[in-house]
Amino acid sequence: MTAVKPDSCTLSSDLGWSLGVLSRSYGKAVSAIFADVPGGARGYQVLAAAARDEHGSQLALAQHLGVDRTVMTYLLDSLAEAGLIERRPDPADRRARRIVATAPGRALLDGLGERLRAAEDQVLAGLDDEDRQSFRALLQRVAVHAATTVDAAGPQQCTEPAPGNC
Repeated sequence: MTAVKPDSCTLSSDLGWSLGVLSRSYGKAVSAIFADVPGGARGYQVLAAAARDEHGSQLALAQHLGVDRTVMTYLLDSLAEAGLIERRPDPADRRARRIVATAPGRALLDGLGERLRAAEDQVLAGLDDEDRQSFRALLQRVAVHAATTVDAAGPQQCTEPAPGNC
């Protein structure tokens, strides 16, 4: 049986197929990088947002990432047990908790940064530097649009009970 080259495949011009191939390639490239982060890639996203103090409250962060509140609680518990984040009272709303990266959490992020960039370079190896910048800018624009319009109509949240499954 002769192997079909991906660029000659009928689906190669299909957006869903392309996104799936890219997602699988990215997932393989980063899986070992996130192995030490509780919750894997999702845990990394939470930790990175906490380090940048982007979303503040636990609820806001869960909504931004599209994670069910219960799943977010398990994920935050795992990150806190590992000493990577802390939950602190929100000065503006004492019922809410702010998610803050600890010094060990920030150090872990720093260490992951270079490895993550190398994995991203591997995934984007078919593009020159200018095309990579263009691709990233376009992808970010589409993602922001999807997050603000498509998700506003009813987000598809992660509802698996184990934090590593989302």
